[in-house]
Amino acid sequence: MQPDIHTFVKEALSRNIPKQEIQEALRKANWQDDEIKAALGLYADVAFPIPVPKRKPYGAAREAFIYLVLFLCLYISAFSFGSLLFHFINRWIPDAIRSYESGDLSAVRMSVASLIVAFPVYLWLSSIAAAAIRRDPERKGSKVRKWLTYITLFVAAGVIIGDLITLLFNLLGGELTARFMLKVLSVLLIAGLIFGYYLWDLRQEEKES
Repeated sequence: MQPDIHTFVKEALSRNIPKQEIQEALRKANWQDDEIKAALGLYADVAFPIPVPKRKPYGAAREAFIYLVLFLCLYISAFSFGSLLFHFINRWIPDAIRSYESGDLSAVRMSVASLIVAFPVYLWLSSIAAAAIRRDPERKGSKVRKWLTYITLFVAAGVIIGDLITLLFNLLGGELTARFMLKVLSVLLIAGLIFGYYLWDLRQEEKES
């Protein structure tokens, strides 16, 4: 948070100016709603001559750990699921040149094992984070959560763009096959679902703020 808005909010509250009026003044000064909400949220709604700061019931380090592991499990799950889809496509439409090898089976086992471990952990941590936000709605404005969400959107957008470029490249070269198209659609599906979900989540947050 920028120091000037923090100082302004503290000074305004010390003069008993209602939070609604402070919020409107900051909006007119082009401050973002999440910045205003974070600044006002630092102080409790109690009757006292000076602003009373709220005690944060959780640590930033613990929050960062939860979200880092959560998104790590998301990436592992997405990659493992994509790897499994590629395997099934290869088995369904085999390559006439390349025969099925034992190394493929090992990769399948690794993908299944990764998915079995990572995806339940992702769901579990997501439920923990959601429960924490329900108890304390201010946690939804967590900088760690927002940064990792935007990084995930960036990665997903990059994968989608790269996937479409690859599709167009092969289309222009006349090298499209059913096997290739299914793999392109698989990548597009996984990246698109992740991008769509987290974009929707951010928009829901903006509506609620």
